[in-house]
Amino acid sequence: MDIDGLSFEELLELNQRVVARLKMLESMQAHLEMMRFHPGQRVSFAHQGGRLMGTVVKYNRKTVTVVTDNRQSWNVPPHLLSPVKDARPTQPQQPTADKKRLR
Repeated sequence: MDIDGLSFEELLELNQRVVARLKMLESMQAHLEMMRFHPGQRVSFAHQGGRLMGTVVKYNRKTVTVVTDNRQSWNVPPHLLSPVKDARPTQPQQPTADKKRLR
């Protein structure tokens, strides 16, 4: 695309259209990244050399609100979040007495 022949006004219009397109693409990408998470999900993110853990509370335009375990609220870009696997021990299933073993 040759822009050398464009006037000042045409260049400003082109710039505004490029910026609008970039913002729209950025918004779409943030939305896709946010959809990896749902409210109530446990997540973690890096902070000052460590990791904070918390729960997703809501979606914002470009960030996700996370409430940490110490009840602080953070607005975190979704690409910085990692899902936390549930580490609670599972209850072993007890065998039922009415089932018979087949031999």
